[in-house]
Amino acid sequence: MENFRKVRTSEEASPLPFPDLPPDVVEMKVKEGSKIRNLMNFAMAQMELKGSRQIVFSGCGRAVTKTITCVEIMKRKLGGLHQVTKVRYKTLLEVWENQDPLPDGPAQNLTVHKNVPSICILLSRDPLDPNQTGYQPPEPWHGLGTQLGKTAEDTSGSSTKGLKRPLPPPCEELLTKKLQVQVPDSPRGSETTDHQPDQHH
Repeated sequence: MENFRKVRTSEEASPLPFPDLPPDVVEMKVKEGSKIRNLMNFAMAQMELKGSRQIVFSGCGRAVTKTITCVEIMKRKLGGLHQVTKVRYKTLLEVWENQDPLPDGPAQNLTVHKNVPSICILLSRDPLDPNQTGYQPPEPWHGLGTQLGKTAEDTSGSSTKGLKRPLPPPCEELLTKKLQVQVPDSPRGSETTDHQPDQHH
C-alpha cells in the first residue's frame, strides 16, 4: 500500500433514522476537520434567527466525538431541547490511487469499503415521543440553576466562614514550633546545624 495514495472518501447516502421529520429540517454534517465554532454559528442562526424547531447533527468515524460536543453546546445555549440519539454503522468508500503504476498497465485504483460507527442526534424544541429508543428529555436547567446557585452560595459561604477562622492559628502554631525547635539547636554549636540538612534528605 505504500505506493497508493487516498484520493477520495465518500459516504454512503442513507436516510436520517428519525420518523416524521419535516422535509426542510437542517442537518449538520460534522466532519473530522470541521471547526466547532463555524458549525455552532450556523446551527444557532438556524434555530434562533430562522426559527427552526428541529435540527439534526450527524457524524461518523472520528467525527463522532465532535458531533456530541456540538450537541452539548447547543443544549447548554438554548436549553429546553428534546433529544433523540441514534447510533448505527455507515459505509465509507475510500478510493486509493496507485502512485507507481506499471509502464504497460493502466493506473490502478483500489476502492476500500469501511464500516464506521455513525451517530445521529435530533434536537427539537417541540416534544418528541419519549418511548422511542435514545430519547432524552430536556434538562431542567432553569430550576437547577437557581437551586445550584443557592446551594453553591450557602456552601461556599459556610465553608469560607468555617475555613477562614481555623486556618490562621495552625500556621502560627507551626511557626512557633519551628522557632522553638531551632532555638535550642543553635547554641549547641555548628555540628547540629551541619547535620540538619542531612536529616531532611
